[in-house]
Amino acid sequence: MATSNGYGSISTTNLTTSPRVNGDADTIIRTKILLLGLRRSGKTSIYEHLFNDLSTKQTFYLEMTTKVTRHTDDTAIPLEIWDCPGNINLESIDAPLSQFSTLIFVIDIQDLYQQPIAKLVDCVVAVYQENPNMNLEVFVHKGDALSEDYKWENFRHIQSRVLDELIDVSPEYEQINMNFHLTSIYDHSLREAFSKVLQRLVDSLPAYEELINVFCANSQSSKAFLFDTKSRLYIATDNSPVDPQDFGLCSDYLQMLNAFGPLYRSISASPPRHRVVEPLAEPSPGPSPDTSPVGHLSVASSASQTPKVQVFPIPSASPTPPQGGSSSSSSIQHESLPGAHQKPKQLFYPSASTSLLPSSSTARTLTYYLITPRLALLALLPTSVFEERRGLVEYNVVFLREGVQEICEVEEEARRG
Repeated sequence: MATSNGYGSISTTNLTTSPRVNGDADTIIRTKILLLGLRRSGKTSIYEHLFNDLSTKQTFYLEMTTKVTRHTDDTAIPLEIWDCPGNINLESIDAPLSQFSTLIFVIDIQDLYQQPIAKLVDCVVAVYQENPNMNLEVFVHKGDALSEDYKWENFRHIQSRVLDELIDVSPEYEQINMNFHLTSIYDHSLREAFSKVLQRLVDSLPAYEELINVFCANSQSSKAFLFDTKSRLYIATDNSPVDPQDFGLCSDYLQMLNAFGPLYRSISASPPRHRVVEPLAEPSPGPSPDTSPVGHLSVASSASQTPKVQVFPIPSASPTPPQGGSSSSSSIQHESLPGAHQKPKQLFYPSASTSLLPSSSTARTLTYYLITPRLALLALLPTSVFEERRGLVEYNVVFLREGVQEICEVEEEARRG
């Protein structure tokens, strides 16, 4: 089944219907990912580091996976990731392979290669016979433990060994499409690799890329990413090559905004509260200390005049969600006044920017714009362009936001059960 909008089509092939995370009676079609590998290869730490923001030190204390664990996560598309123990066979999984869209096999680069390669070959053969359209991804993990030259040499050796083993099984596997990634949780290689895995699952990727290309051309942006704010995976970028250093800068900046976002409050995030002040019976004979909140209560009195009381609304201190989340904005509503007009809440889209090497002639500005409650645009622009044409840049962001939101609405509608 496929649903089409003005930007592209969304396919629901190889998807599964799963309950919503929030417990609603509705169901949603989720994309299934199968995570396999031998024991202690790093499968669970990969998931926890990406989707639960577990620090690298805490991954040492994770317990060994003893049974298949299903994780549901809402990124640009709803995911269901099956974390499998190292001793499980594909026949033991309580689901047909045709329901999975991607197989990720994790190999520890420090381990002996014979056993993991043999299991990977068996998995590929079983998958190819039942679901030849499944994406096959191999994460050669824990590359940080080796020197730069030695880890790339081992990576190429593992890749050639796997392909040779498949050809030995049958010549038809020579044309099989497998993607190999050298990953580590100590740098940005893992997020960059999983971002590429996620992009192959997003049917609306060409539409997202076209919107970002138009934005970059009209805003003179050298690079732009559409990030999932929680996992910090990018689901789309423009057609220029991805520089790992630029990706690392954007990912670290997004992490900083997520960490400091809850510390800030928005005075327009929710309706205000009001302090009701009773009129004074009579003025006090002499001056008395002012115990009212400064700036919220004003009392004027004289010998021949009844005291007048002015009541000002006290803005509520409602916490703003983390940067990259969503919050709502509403105008001040006087609840204590009869007939007050209630205005509908409006979405609140935070933005931020920081200058990179401001004293340099090639100074750049890294900008952040929330696009949807889950997606954010991070773009690199020349500082001179951002300072002189900031209004034009934000004007272009509005059009990109409208296009992305329209795509997301069609995606969500297509996936509702």
